[in-house]
Amino acid sequence: MYLLDPNSKTPLHIQLYQAIKEDVVTHHKVGDKLPSIRKIASLYNLSKNTVESAYSQLYAEGYIESRAKSGYYVSELFFDTFEPKAPTLHDPIQSKSYRYDFFPAQLHKEDFPLKTWKRLFNRVVIDEVDFGSYPEGQGERSLRSEIARYLQRSRGVVCDAENIIITHGFIDAMELIAKLAKSRYTHFAQEIPGYHIAHKIFRSYEYQISSIGVDAQGLRIEELQKSQAQIVYITPTHQYPTGATMPIANRLKLISHIRSIGGLIIEDDYDSELAYDNRPIPSLQGLDEGECVAYLGTFAKALSPAIRVGYMVLPSWMMEAYRKSYDSHFARVSLTTQIILATFMREGHWEKHIRRIRILNKKKHQAMKDALIKHLGDSCRIVAQGAGLAILITPRSEDFNWDRLKQITEKNNIAIYLAKERSGGDFEAVRMGFGGFRLDEIEEAVRAFAGCWKAIYSEK
Repeated sequence: MYLLDPNSKTPLHIQLYQAIKEDVVTHHKVGDKLPSIRKIASLYNLSKNTVESAYSQLYAEGYIESRAKSGYYVSELFFDTFEPKAPTLHDPIQSKSYRYDFFPAQLHKEDFPLKTWKRLFNRVVIDEVDFGSYPEGQGERSLRSEIARYLQRSRGVVCDAENIIITHGFIDAMELIAKLAKSRYTHFAQEIPGYHIAHKIFRSYEYQISSIGVDAQGLRIEELQKSQAQIVYITPTHQYPTGATMPIANRLKLISHIRSIGGLIIEDDYDSELAYDNRPIPSLQGLDEGECVAYLGTFAKALSPAIRVGYMVLPSWMMEAYRKSYDSHFARVSLTTQIILATFMREGHWEKHIRRIRILNKKKHQAMKDALIKHLGDSCRIVAQGAGLAILITPRSEDFNWDRLKQITEKNNIAIYLAKERSGGDFEAVRMGFGGFRLDEIEEAVRAFAGCWKAIYSEK
């Protein structure tokens, strides 16, 4: 007999299904005939529909089979050979919380315009988001149009909404370029030191890789010309990580070389909004009269890394390839985020935010610089400053123990980030990020770091 409770929150047909399943698994043999639907309904005072629902679920899951004009029978289940494994339980990975974290690409949570964003979110969700339709794969036109207007004014980029694609950040953009360019090119080059993710992405698509050195004027163009590379990835406005700026003459020289070989420049303008001493040089893409520059940008450094919104401006031949590929059918950022950001830009909040965040980070930059000079003095050299969210320092001592510095800072619950960890090459420096601190926290953080720095010298 099955124990069925009509007062339970579990529906009767589910109770019956579970009871019969347990009975089939534990007591029956393959081929055993089950009671008819009519008999079960009569025996347990159930409706015929209730019993039919239970039997239907058992049949769908393969516990029973139906034979014409005969009834229901137990199926062959192979329970004698099937032994489900217990799930492997893992301890949750705990991310360490540091007393001071000098991450070089971070904003303080108080810097995000949360009140404005929440207000726009509530309005956009009610009035503008169509939850019954698919988003545009290339990105919402309203956002692409706003980005185009902004880039034309602020960076001299030649673009409109038609040649902009909204991306889910840097990796998404680079993977898409690697796929689209594969039909034309096989050889990729990038600056070294440079962002380590770039060459890893292109290597995963089986491109040949060349490393090109940098100097005080950025990428060494003569070295690139001697290579066989057809694609080059560069950060000309604020070279990552050295901070060098490529002058106009070198930009024109680079464009001339790439045109002559029918190649492609990938221009990453990732933190162009955050220049504190001088206005950034207009984009390399704006100097290109042809079709040889793909321009990448992001909202991560000036607005928020959490919303994961970036964009690409592509040459027409790449846009044509994109529209023929399956990638063009899939939006890379949530519809809600795109429409909120478009509204944020259209109503002037983005320009206002940029002005505010630039002023705030200029103050943080100066506070970091002053604190480094005050607490480290002549023991360090500032090698990159004036833009972005970090100041780079190196020791004046040639035999400085970098590994020991990492050990001491970790012991003191301080997170630091070295250039080589993400850049390769011979260039090494500490990337002293200031964006994640409040202005009044910076000096105390540098003072704590200075104790670790000076400990290296005292151990000699």
